Order: sequence, then structure tokens, then C-alpha cells
Amino acid sequence: MNNSYRPSGFSFLPPVVKNLLIINVMMFLATFVLKHQGIDLESLLGLHWIGSDVFRPYQFVSYMFMHANFTHILFNMFALWMFGYLLENAFGSKRFLIYYMVTGIGAAVFQMFIYHLRIRSIEAVLTPDQIQLVYSQGLGLLERNLNYSDSAMGALNGLINGNMIGASGAVFGILLAFGMLFPNNLIYVYFAIPVKAKWFVIIYGALELFLGFSNSSGDNVAHFAHLGGMIFGFMMLMYWKHRHKLKR
Repeated sequence: MNNSYRPSGFSFLPPVVKNLLIINVMMFLATFVLKHQGIDLESLLGLHWIGSDVFRPYQFVSYMFMHANFTHILFNMFALWMFGYLLENAFGSKRFLIYYMVTGIGAAVFQMFIYHLRIRSIEAVLTPDQIQLVYSQGLGLLERNLNYSDSAMGALNGLINGNMIGASGAVFGILLAFGMLFPNNLIYVYFAIPVKAKWFVIIYGALELFLGFSNSSGDNVAHFAHLGGMIFGFMMLMYWKHRHKLKR
């Protein structure tokens, strides 16, 4: 598959990766500065369920540039640079940016599909009055860091009125591409344990699938968004590979 990509040069900080890093850091700083002025960027730009009163279409893009805390942005940006600079050098800047945006938006679309399934299953065990209560009053509770004592109503409220933020979906798409283009490159887990990229991607994908279905960790992580980034990344790579063969 490597033959489909011909880098025209090499840089440890190519332009798209560099600008993505800058934008993410600027948005992270702006989140905390504006919070002291009563402006909640996480709520405005984070991705909400499409049935929520605070959902806006632009959130399918803006959520990728928001992060919850320093650790969240540190690991995402480190992974973006660590794997992204090699991919941008291989793809070229334009194609890399397209790939990044497609995987990030694709991750959000896939997560919305999972939300839909979960919301329908929870609503099946609630009364119409309980469901209406969540839709009409649930957002106000979350804004005061409260939730319903009824577990089903609380779960439904979190899905409908919570939000998803972070570049992880696109980062997992980048990880998938790295594993496919450079399958035998070594990734050092915890900076100590060498694992070939192809096995790292397979193991990580299987783990995300398990965590997504089990949902037992209560870690507030959108595991299916990570899988969505990988799925859309795989489809994008297969599309480019197929188109490249047709042009030969």
C-alpha cells in the first residue's frame, strides 16, 4: 500500500500538523479564559446529541478542537504529532487534512448512531412523562452538576444533554493509517515495550470495541467514537487505494 503515496519532502513539523497543534492549544487556553467570563466553550462547541436543544450542526467539526483538561489535550496532541507528521509527509498536506477531517467527523457520526441506539433502548423502559421530564429539565440539572437519582433517567440525560469533545476520533484514524502504511514500525508502549504498529492497532481496536460494549469502566470515554475514527479511516484509505488502481 505504501506505493500509493510518494512524499515530496520530509518535515518533523509539517504545516497541517503544526497548525492543528496551534489551533487545539489556542482553543484549550480560550476555554479556560472565557470560562471566567461566563462563556462555556465546551457546551457551545462540544458535540451534543442531535435531538438536544443545544445541538448545532457545526459541532460535528468544532468538537474536535475542544479538550477537557491538560492530560486530555497532551496525549491527543502528542499522538497527533507522533503519528501525524509521518502520515502528512507520506500523504501530502492536502490529503492528510482531508483524512483528518473525514475521520474526525466520521467518528462523531458513528458516535451519534450509537447514541441513537442507546437512547431508544433506555426510553423503552421509561414512561412518556419521565422522558419528557429529561428533555425539558435535564440540561438544567447537568449545568448545576446534578442528575436524576433514577439510573435510567440519569443515563438518558447524560446521552441527550451531555457533550463529546476531543480530537481522539481523528487521532485514532491517524493511528489506523499509521498501522496500515507502516505495519512493521515499532511503537513503544509506555516508552518501554516494543510492539509492531499493525498489532498495536489491532489490539487497541479490539480493546475499544470491548470497552464500548461492556461500558463497565464508567470512564466517560467515547470508545465508539474512537472506533468510528478507525472505521472511517479504513474506508478512506480503501477508497484512495481503489481510485489509485483505476488511474493506473
